[in-house]
Amino acid sequence: MTAVLGFFETSGIITLLVIFWLSLYMIVTLWIFIYKWFVIKGLHDRESYSLDLLLSKDISIPQSAVFARAKGHNLLSKEMLNVWKAQILKVASGGLTFLSIVSSTAPFIGLFGTVAEILDAFAHLGTQGQATFEAIAPIISKALVATAWGILCAIPAYSFYLILRRKISVLGVCLQAQIDIALSAIDNSHNNSFTQTKNVFTEQSNKNIVWGGKTNG
Repeated sequence: MTAVLGFFETSGIITLLVIFWLSLYMIVTLWIFIYKWFVIKGLHDRESYSLDLLLSKDISIPQSAVFARAKGHNLLSKEMLNVWKAQILKVASGGLTFLSIVSSTAPFIGLFGTVAEILDAFAHLGTQGQATFEAIAPIISKALVATAWGILCAIPAYSFYLILRRKISVLGVCLQAQIDIALSAIDNSHNNSFTQTKNVFTEQSNKNIVWGGKTNG
């Protein structure tokens, strides 16, 4: 504890600002990961459950957020389904850009703090004429703390980014699979429009067996 207090007391203003900046990065990174993890996990579990019901033929219309958005729309087409899918994935991927920025910039911010601290220390040593190894070693050691803190922020940020990107990719596969199944069912019935699909969806929605109700079987 004494060493930590001594570090903050002897560090320059730039180094302290860098440490504070990187600390904010770390806090926001952890918050984004925890929040997005539960959001994406909830979406994935729901879409995966809907896909399993479709594959087991317990339901005929996907219990997917894509088809839930179709309720109340007069226009139901392949293009609209893909648009709704893109909107869902856009919401799910919110915050990942920040994680990417942190993983890319945190080491350079830490390096900037190290360089600034070394330049300031060498300036003082030059005026005092004490450029010995015993005087330089503690300065370099203290200056490298900023670089180490930057790397420490970048590693979890990049790891969290990859983890969430993977879960979003799996979510997109589940959404697309349900769209493809719906399209395939229409192709098999030789119907070139989505009127039949929309009518069945509306009927099951009115019977409260899609989203929040009981499924067939």
